Amino acid sequence: MPNLRRLVTLALLAALIFAGVNAAAAQGRQFVNVYSSRHYGAMEQMFVEFTNETGIEVRLSQGSPQALLTRLEQEGPQTPADVFFSVDTGTLVLAAEKGLFQPIDSEVLRANVPEALRDPENRWFGLSQRLRTIVYNPQKVDPSELSTYEALADPKWSGRLCLRPATHIYTISLVASMIAALGEEKAEEVVRGWVANKPQLIDSDTRILETIAAGGCDVGITNHYYVGRLYAQNPDFNVKIFWANQADRGVHRNVAGAGVTANAANRENAIKLLEWLSDAEKGQAADESGLPGGNYEFPVNAKAPINAIIASFGTPKIDDLPLTELGKYQQAAIDLLGRAGY
Repeated sequence: MPNLRRLVTLALLAALIFAGVNAAAAQGRQFVNVYSSRHYGAMEQMFVEFTNETGIEVRLSQGSPQALLTRLEQEGPQTPADVFFSVDTGTLVLAAEKGLFQPIDSEVLRANVPEALRDPENRWFGLSQRLRTIVYNPQKVDPSELSTYEALADPKWSGRLCLRPATHIYTISLVASMIAALGEEKAEEVVRGWVANKPQLIDSDTRILETIAAGGCDVGITNHYYVGRLYAQNPDFNVKIFWANQADRGVHRNVAGAGVTANAANRENAIKLLEWLSDAEKGQAADESGLPGGNYEFPVNAKAPINAIIASFGTPKIDDLPLTELGKYQQAAIDLLGRAGY
């Protein structure tokens, strides 16, 4: 019964919001409703820029990727969401498989977003690139000691690692990429090696970096842009980036991206938002007005400039694993992490 009451409550809430949306539309106001798992202040500025240019108001609802995916499913045709924005490719793939996106025929998006960074059926589009890699304290670690994610299972790193918990989507996607590259048996062996090294599990990339800088651990794995943020605040921040797996498959890549929901009431506005976000001089700008620039991510549009701090990290070799594979192996990664006691 509690679940039933919750579903009824959600349905009533969605109906009320939907009614409000229709009322606003009748008054001629232009808007687009976005469900987003991004939680960065820079995104707010980006939406302000979009509204100033187009007159289309962005109405934002935030939550975790999994929570918003569940919400979209439960709301069904009554959802007020026009766009679902996720920080993880695997969640975008699952949303597409569940029929929560509609395919978009947009020459602009096809031109701006490389084929490798969008859904094969154009149901979702990557809008910024995030690389999850090794980070270290240069007073404690010589970079010659570092090489791959797999090598962090070596006993020499016992008591020296800081990692994100198994439940976080960043960990799940990294392990999914390892299953795709190594096979499930070898990937599990690596994860068990991480566990044997007794890592500190910290549910914040920023706090992992701060812990490394303070000497609480020597090496960690984080998304590159967290380092960029801290460098912007303090260029002498005492943590360095090491691009993982450069001698083989390359560093793990994920994307933040979005799709137009299957039941979007403001479909055209939703498409305009995605096109604007993919534009090299607008949503892909290198400053705070752009999606990747404001959060120190790499753009998806090859014509877009790269934020100067991120450019200083160099140009790494990137794992060219098809992004759809992250969704394919997501459940296997969750099961593996559980078996390994992570």
